[in-house]
Amino acid sequence: MAMVNELGIEKEVGSHESGMMMIMYDKVKAVIGGSAVVVFSSSDCCMCHVAKRLLFSLGVGPTVIELDSDKGGSADIQAVLYQLTHEPQIALPAIFVGGNFLGGIESLMASHINGSLVPLLKQAGALWL
Repeated sequence: MAMVNELGIEKEVGSHESGMMMIMYDKVKAVIGGSAVVVFSSSDCCMCHVAKRLLFSLGVGPTVIELDSDKGGSADIQAVLYQLTHEPQIALPAIFVGGNFLGGIESLMASHINGSLVPLLKQAGALWL
């Protein structure tokens, strides 16, 4: 069963936009740093589903942030992900392992096929065996 975390940021009327972005940045950074594997996803995205299924099948219980159900707003979170990854267009799923940006579905599948994914997950503390 997927573990879904909501970042819980709601915009307040009259709040300063840059201050809210800093709070959002700090929240996203804390989630990424506090979990071995984090998947930023959309519940209706088939590639996000594939990424989560692969991780679950390996025995990993990633922290999953469903952007379409988070009260903080998908656009704000994607803006923070852009700042963290420096990717010109952040595509979902966006996968972080051990606090570092692994990439999207292509990077996840490539590392699984070439055999580097399991050692990476072990190093991050997501797998013990």
